[in-house]
Amino acid sequence: MRIAWRQAKGGDRRLTLTVVWCECGFICPSDRARLEVLFADPTGGGAMPMIYLDHNATTPIDPAVLEAMLPFLRGEFGNPSSAYALGRRAGEAIARARGEVARLIGAGPEEIVFTGSATEATNLAIRGAIGNDRQRAGVVTTSIEHPATVSCCNLLERSGHPVHRVGVGTNGILAPGRVAEVLHDGTALVTIIHAQNEIGTIQPVGEIARLAKRHGALVHTDAAQSVGKIPVDVDALAVDLLTIAGHKLYGPKGVGALFVRKETAISPLMVGAGQEHGLRPGTENVANIVGLGAACALAAQTQGQFAGQMRKLSLTLLARLQAEVPGLRLVGDAQRRLPNTLNVLFPDAIGRAVLDACPDLMASTGSACHAESEQPSSILTALGIAPGIALGAVRLSLGRSSTAADVERAAYQLSAAWRRVRA
Repeated sequence: MRIAWRQAKGGDRRLTLTVVWCECGFICPSDRARLEVLFADPTGGGAMPMIYLDHNATTPIDPAVLEAMLPFLRGEFGNPSSAYALGRRAGEAIARARGEVARLIGAGPEEIVFTGSATEATNLAIRGAIGNDRQRAGVVTTSIEHPATVSCCNLLERSGHPVHRVGVGTNGILAPGRVAEVLHDGTALVTIIHAQNEIGTIQPVGEIARLAKRHGALVHTDAAQSVGKIPVDVDALAVDLLTIAGHKLYGPKGVGALFVRKETAISPLMVGAGQEHGLRPGTENVANIVGLGAACALAAQTQGQFAGQMRKLSLTLLARLQAEVPGLRLVGDAQRRLPNTLNVLFPDAIGRAVLDACPDLMASTGSACHAESEQPSSILTALGIAPGIALGAVRLSLGRSSTAADVERAAYQLSAAWRRVRA
């Protein structure tokens, strides 16, 4: 491979990086090919644009969403419970947003409860669904849940509720038959993540839900990562409760929603006035709720287009990395996954060290830093990946604004960083 810099036309200080791939390069299998990507002048004439590949952590607010929110951060400041016009307009805006969220997931507006976050929605679903009936008190969940679900289940277990944590396969997919083995008439709730946030695998929630219904159990799914990226329909999933996160689909932080199927009885976690069907008391955050509604309306229009775009780019990124990093592994099923998400294992390296050597790339690992030591992701070890290998994980999650140039730059920087830091 030969790399050469030359001045771009037009007199600006940007340079064109020309990479010439020889022999069996990954761009052309038989002929030499040239890849040209615009970079900022490395001599300091301009700032190189950052590459954001952490959309599973959070997404930017879409400009159309922000425009919808702004009136309710300015003059339209009314309390939705007030009877005069200013309050009525706020209440009407919440009603419109409720309808937009409902339409995206195939629900009725009366089945949407707004919360302050997806974590709160999950708490309301799991803890609110467990009643005082000790004859039906069991919970079934998986070994690859989001911390919000894990913490709720741990809390219930400490209070005496039996919790069955079902393991997944090495491909990160839960086999419905394994859930069927632990279901019984004492099971109150089955809670399963829809799309896993670290590895992107999509679980067969609908099939599992139908098994659970045979035993009279309620079913909750955490769809924070899937809503807005892939089609989500509450009837197809056969769920009673479903969690949504605003900031995962180009809406604001600080707002979430819980789908509660009609006739499903859950208890509130707080008491107060009667907002949100009495399940989430407190004056509503009108601007953020409007933002979530606008984000859902936008997703309904565009998710098909962007899903195809992100899948193509993520496959390109994976191919580039595999060509440049021998032994690099994709974590999780190659097909049943979110279109934007790659979790890859860099061999003989720590994922955090690889990312630290890529100053222009924003991405994440599945590990948490504790007292100057790295701990492997519990999600990866649940798949049977050895801790030392799991430490090589890097999660790359693309978004609507990701481009082919971002993918090429990210692949180049990651592979170069791996060569520098590998053990």
